[in-house]
Amino acid sequence: MEPIIFKEGGKENTAQALEVAKKACEKWGISHMVVASTEGHTGLEAAKLLKGSGINLVVITHNYGFKEPGVVELSPETRNEIEELGATVYTGTMVLRNIGTAIRELQGYSQQDLIANTLRILGQGMKVCVEIVAMAADAGLVPHDKDVVAVAGTAHGADTVVVAHAVPSNRLFEMKVRAVLAKPWEW
Repeated sequence: MEPIIFKEGGKENTAQALEVAKKACEKWGISHMVVASTEGHTGLEAAKLLKGSGINLVVITHNYGFKEPGVVELSPETRNEIEELGATVYTGTMVLRNIGTAIRELQGYSQQDLIANTLRILGQGMKVCVEIVAMAADAGLVPHDKDVVAVAGTAHGADTVVVAHAVPSNRLFEMKVRAVLAKPWEW
């Protein structure tokens, strides 16, 4: 598959990014896809696209308290709609953000910040793709040591697609991004 470079990042790339991800699963026989979705729009679009495909879709949300204490941005209605289409929705600890944020507030910088910012050299979507693969592996929602397709975005929607070898966060440096299938030129 030829990689796609979007002129700019953003939600206008979502449909095409999800199509690329689905085609990658079909081409390489990958049966697991992980998609980042804050409010659920991208997750719902992915669930509709993959319904009946046999691809295990895991939609990863922000954690409770990301923006305000005790609140998650994904509405219960959207969560239910995604799950009714056969996908799993996972809300858990964001491995490259949460503990790093707590440490940064006390000390000014953290190791998680260093990892996240290093990945951002390749784009915000790349950082999120690596993070959601680790989160899904941590939760047992994708098999360890198997390839998965990950989809994420710059701010809203999806514009980055990778194939990654899934490992849990305690083995993060064993993760391999095997292919970058889509990403924005600018972000």
